[in-house]
Amino acid sequence: MARVFMKGCEAIAEAAVRAGCRFFAGYPITPQNEIPEYFARRMPEVGGIFVQGESEVASINMVYGAGSTGTRSMTSSSSCGISLKSEGISYCASARIPMVFANISRGGPGVGSIHPAQQDYLQATKASGNGGFEMLVFAPSTVQEAIDMTYNAFEYAQRDRNPVLILCDGVIGTMMEPVKLPEMKTDEEVAAFKEGNKEWACIGHGKDVKRSWIEPGHWRGQEDANIEAAAMYETWDKDVQVEEYLVEDAQIVIAAYGISARVAKSAIDILRKEGIKVGLIRPITVHPFPYHSFEKLDYSRVKAILDVEMSIPAQLIYDVKLGVNNRCPIETCLRSGGQIMSRDAVLDAVRKLNEK
Repeated sequence: MARVFMKGCEAIAEAAVRAGCRFFAGYPITPQNEIPEYFARRMPEVGGIFVQGESEVASINMVYGAGSTGTRSMTSSSSCGISLKSEGISYCASARIPMVFANISRGGPGVGSIHPAQQDYLQATKASGNGGFEMLVFAPSTVQEAIDMTYNAFEYAQRDRNPVLILCDGVIGTMMEPVKLPEMKTDEEVAAFKEGNKEWACIGHGKDVKRSWIEPGHWRGQEDANIEAAAMYETWDKDVQVEEYLVEDAQIVIAAYGISARVAKSAIDILRKEGIKVGLIRPITVHPFPYHSFEKLDYSRVKAILDVEMSIPAQLIYDVKLGVNNRCPIETCLRSGGQIMSRDAVLDAVRKLNEK
């Protein structure tokens, strides 16, 4: 397929449409505005529905309703907007409604800044809403990955009947790159997706339809529902994705995801030419986390881990610490509040660490 030049947010929206998404509800917030703008133009072309809700809260509950009918549905926002959606996301998890959402992250906490950041890691991986539910969370480092992850997210959501999150920092959301778009699902395939959900979906009161509403709280069996969900989460080990770059002989290993990992990777190529043996572990799924990549390192060779992220205080570091388990020191290279990680900052941090 021919390559096209697309902005990250618009590419995410197009990938969702091609995956069969036929309902989107959202509310404007920088830096993800191009997602709802793109859906507003694109959805009528494929017989789908776009709604700009009166708020983030209204939008996520519209997705909850549309997803309950078995329609592939999506929403998006940025950071503080995701916080407003968190109750509705929790409802979708409780009711086992498949839906996909994207967080094009900005600075924080609070309203923060409109610039890119990675300050939502703990929210995304540990507490996207009340009740302790879990989700598959994917973190792209290129626009192409954002497309592929969004496209596949609808399959994971339908497989598990569970929300799936694309955690995409504002750099990836707003930058433009040449990409290859996936195949468009046909109208017949889209109809088959919905037909496949008929067993549980809320689709009306026909004579052969027994199910006409979906219980969001499992009030008559909440513990059993939680046990069932926990068993599903345990199966996600097979879905863990990670990139290991030049770690085989590395004495310093950088841990980073998203745009920070991309910046770090370019620094590694320079540092290798200087004779510094440095590598990269990049979680692609940030939940579940690829702990095994850190557990299997040869700590007689690896002298330090450098956590590189656009968050102060560091957040990714908590999962890195669990994987390393006190077997070597962990240092940090951090930016925050919309200040983008620079290659020079990574180069300086590694060189100083190497001198130790």
